[in-house]
Amino acid sequence: MLAAMPDSAPSPLSAGGPALRDGGDACPGTLRLHRADDGALARVRVPGGVLSADRAEALLAAAGRFGDGELHLTSRGNVQLRGLGAECGGGLAELLADAGLLPSAAHERARNIVASPLAGLDGSPALGERLAELDALVCASAAAASLSGRFLFALDDGRGDVDALGADVTLIAAGDRCLLRIGAEDEVFRIPGGDGPRIALLAAEIFLRAARDSGAWRVKDLPDDVRAGVRTDVRAELLRTVGAAAGPAVHRPRPRTATPPAPGAHGSPSAISVDVPLGRLTSFQWRLLTETARRHGDELRLTPWRGIVVPGPFTGAEAADALGALAAAGLITAPDSPWTGVGACIGHPGCAKSLSDVRAEAGAAVGPVGRLPVYWSGCERRCGHPHGEWIDVVATPDGHRISHVRGERRDPPRTVRDDPAALAAAVASARARAL
Repeated sequence: MLAAMPDSAPSPLSAGGPALRDGGDACPGTLRLHRADDGALARVRVPGGVLSADRAEALLAAAGRFGDGELHLTSRGNVQLRGLGAECGGGLAELLADAGLLPSAAHERARNIVASPLAGLDGSPALGERLAELDALVCASAAAASLSGRFLFALDDGRGDVDALGADVTLIAAGDRCLLRIGAEDEVFRIPGGDGPRIALLAAEIFLRAARDSGAWRVKDLPDDVRAGVRTDVRAELLRTVGAAAGPAVHRPRPRTATPPAPGAHGSPSAISVDVPLGRLTSFQWRLLTETARRHGDELRLTPWRGIVVPGPFTGAEAADALGALAAAGLITAPDSPWTGVGACIGHPGCAKSLSDVRAEAGAAVGPVGRLPVYWSGCERRCGHPHGEWIDVVATPDGHRISHVRGERRDPPRTVRDDPAALAAAVASARARAL
């Protein structure tokens, strides 16, 4: 049965402050759906974005049986099913549980883990074992069930791609060790690599204890003194549990900008990567990707940039053939596509809060590849917006407001009123602008 969902908390970009616990966790999941204008919405957590071909087929079956038949990728490498019927909840949960996509009902919204999509495929360290261990530890922790659907873990293979995404707890591969980042702190803890998942969960549990009085959903929402206390407590636990094996903290600022895998072949080639226009996949496109995975590594990796990596191995000819077929199906297979870096929320008519059909507007404004990504939002909430540096286009009652975002800072905005050609030109100019 469809559970009632309160409205989501506004984006800190628009609210001017942290998102605090002023009610229940409004993030949708698979057991608690969200009401939208195009039907109910389910968000299926896919830790690390890693899907076997069988589980990918199960998601497609769920979309076809209960929803609009399409699959929508999120900015955390998860999958949303839209257009669901009001009474589908029990059947949907049963289908996903049978496929292994719902290992713990109590933790299904807490399994937010992003991982470097090319890890182990281009000479970088593999993260599969660490990812599986962290997910299992989260699901086994009674405390972790209280994590909000906004709280985020990140596993970075050392290249800095997901380290740049603003996770609450980040593990960064560093030889036989890993680095632990709490929130956005520049100082990271050095710990033995094998202890990484256990210490990451411990840090999340320390955050939960600290958040009880502050009402914070995420590490960045904690008051400064409380956030400093979390770091102190994590350091004390490190000394208690791993002792001298915990090295001194080192200075490693979080990367300013995330760099997603470029569309095309990677490695020898050991993988291919595609981007998905506006993160929306038809059943044909999803089936084609799943069939490609079955012929090669039997795995799909959904990226936090609404793309998909298919691990191989591939021969050069096989990679070219697969990319050709995926391009013919409408996916982005080369970095010079005009769709590269273009994103948008669901917009009107799928969302009642949206002031515009921003997906159609984004398509109409597609032009030469810009230096910066651009994200179109139908309202001030900016659902699914990227991190780092990007061009922010927001529909308002007075027109579309365009601004250049650099982390927590933004340039003075420009508003364009009801002129599609002027809007497209303004967005193209903003995307091409150099620092």
